[in-house]
Amino acid sequence: MNPSELNTGNIVEFIADIFERRGAESYLGEPVTMSEHMLQGAWLAEQDGAPEELVAAALLHDIGHYTSEFGTYSPDDVEDKHHDEAGAEVLAPFFPQVIVECVRLHVSAKRYLCATDPTYFSKLSPASVHTLSLQGGPMSAEEVEEFRSNPFHEEAVRVRIWDEGGKIADMKTRAFRDYVPLLERVVKKFAVEKAA
Repeated sequence: MNPSELNTGNIVEFIADIFERRGAESYLGEPVTMSEHMLQGAWLAEQDGAPEELVAAALLHDIGHYTSEFGTYSPDDVEDKHHDEAGAEVLAPFFPQVIVECVRLHVSAKRYLCATDPTYFSKLSPASVHTLSLQGGPMSAEEVEEFRSNPFHEEAVRVRIWDEGGKIADMKTRAFRDYVPLLERVVKKFAVEKAA
């Protein structure tokens, strides 16, 4: 499908197809594949009793690793964007802001937690420790204040905790197709609210 043809009626199926074709790719040195990681995040969100929007955010938080599937966004792009920003950009036309911001902030939330929770760093996987250094390390006091100014920062922190927890080999979760009805409900609700 041509990315310019994406709309409210087909975005969920488009994402499902990406998961099915590319989800078996390795996940940055972790003992799980990309799809296993994202499905585990969604499963952990469900186990915490999270609302549908946050289950969707946990499921889609790393969609930015697949943004090549969505085509080029701007003729000015000269390099790949960071997967957090890229993921938020591809979801923004179709998903509510809380989901978009959780995706956009999930890397920042790791840096925030490392700066504000003395126990969080010890919970990071070795690969996550490595990427933390590439992502700027723990936030400065000024960055912490800026992060807290985002109205969805608390939700982003919840998604980050599920993200870090979703790296367990052989964890039993739902399949992506099990989440299609939830994603379709979220997308349709957002479209109605946008049109109102």
